[in-house]
Amino acid sequence: MRQLPKTMTTASINYLDPTTVPAGTKPWAKVDAPATSYGIVSRRRSITSIRDCLTLHTSSQRGAFGTDIDIAGFAVYTSPSPYYAKYGSAGFTQELDRQIREGYYPEVEELLRRKLRDGNKIRHVVIFDHTIRRKDPNAPRQPVYRLHVDQTPRSAEARVRRHAGKALGLSEEEVEGLLKRRWQLINVWRSIGEQPVRDAPLTVVDFRTVNREKDLVAVNLLYPVRPKDGDDDDDRGKEVLPDLEKLQSTEGYEVKGETYAVQPNEEHKFYYLDEMTPEEVMFIKCFDSWGEDQPGGKKGIAGLTPHTAFLDEMAPEGTKPRESIEVRCLVFYDEY
Repeated sequence: MRQLPKTMTTASINYLDPTTVPAGTKPWAKVDAPATSYGIVSRRRSITSIRDCLTLHTSSQRGAFGTDIDIAGFAVYTSPSPYYAKYGSAGFTQELDRQIREGYYPEVEELLRRKLRDGNKIRHVVIFDHTIRRKDPNAPRQPVYRLHVDQTPRSAEARVRRHAGKALGLSEEEVEGLLKRRWQLINVWRSIGEQPVRDAPLTVVDFRTVNREKDLVAVNLLYPVRPKDGDDDDDRGKEVLPDLEKLQSTEGYEVKGETYAVQPNEEHKFYYLDEMTPEEVMFIKCFDSWGEDQPGGKKGIAGLTPHTAFLDEMAPEGTKPRESIEVRCLVFYDEY
């Protein structure tokens, strides 16, 4: 039987150490390994249970903290997955990449259209990527223990140009038209383990406590160079374990993205969904062209959400390792 939710926990959060980035240089991080060109500085932070701040809803309710992604940059919902109910954790493996795209992706799109504040105004949803993470030394992708934002505005726009035209059958001119309307890049995060998440849970930062100018540092994201399969530049399902003896080497890697690392700020407010189950899902906003942090953005609209895995020191011994999937989505609206 589920225990009552904890009011709060504490943990060490890993930030970028600004003293380790030489002036005039741009840091890097690897997508497939815990390797960066910059140093890490840890800070003890309080992390509040979102369950103590809201009641999860199965119906669409908007305008409340924790259920409206535009307020703080994240939102959580109870929304069981038929795909997970059918296949369980075994349905989320690298070998079943095509099955996940065909079976799980439509659920994600439907969920976005149903739960987002202006979901009835969505013109297109383009799902371009997913990552399955397991806290397992043999897993090619594991939880990331450093505070970050998956996309910068520049890399988010590059994602639109890279994926939208091909997915929607649009010309370059039509893709540019999408960029003139409101659009977002949102991660849809779900636990896929058999037990509620206690080991390596995810914590998010309230956008309203982020100082964009002081906190965020653009970082080159390095991907392993892989042979091209015709004109297919899709990395899904092709992950392999990195060479642990060459973690700090960039040989065999190329820049294929840009993320934000985050510097320490005592004002950051952290939240998490304690003991998250596969029946629950979290939206994490990476970019919003209407975000108040963007040129011409709208006041009161969250623009992004720093997030990281953390070690829950209150997790009982023998807790099963975390398993999760995050699906990355471009959301295009009719509105300008």
